[in-house]
Amino acid sequence: VQQISGLLTELFQRVRLEKPGQVDPRAAEFTLSLLAAMYDRSGTGYIEIRSATAALVALSGDTLLAKYRAFFQLYAVPDGKVALITPSALRSLLTDLNQIPAIVGESCVPSCVGTATQSCFCGVLNSGIVEEKFLSWLRSDPACLLWLPTCYRLSVTEMVSHQARCR
Repeated sequence: VQQISGLLTELFQRVRLEKPGQVDPRAAEFTLSLLAAMYDRSGTGYIEIRSATAALVALSGDTLLAKYRAFFQLYAVPDGKVALITPSALRSLLTDLNQIPAIVGESCVPSCVGTATQSCFCGVLNSGIVEEKFLSWLRSDPACLLWLPTCYRLSVTEMVSHQARCR
């Protein structure tokens, strides 16, 4: 938690310099509190960096494709000259990401992670899948991650301005 706190403080200080007046001075504190609520419910003082990073990527303002690529890089395991997402890595990713909606009482049932993993690896004979297969599966909007593209679409529409007048 201390390491993540330091990283968040540095991150938000940089953003504060780039965008003066747009970052709450307590942003690092609030973000750390959110991460702890998601990943350190028992108060051990330990949060996996990978889990925290996945949450920050998911909550970032980046495009869905950029988020999906980042998830692959975070959870993929090397296999010779390529990186692969294995079924256990995908289960870890889905479990980590599903802590985000769970914090607001919108968690999926535990079997949803298993079902999603099975759907991703249906017909796969290798020990894992390459990035393109992983991205293709994510673009199919697996049920346990429907909240992610929905949140993205909502955030994008916040910036839309129409020149129409209503009567």
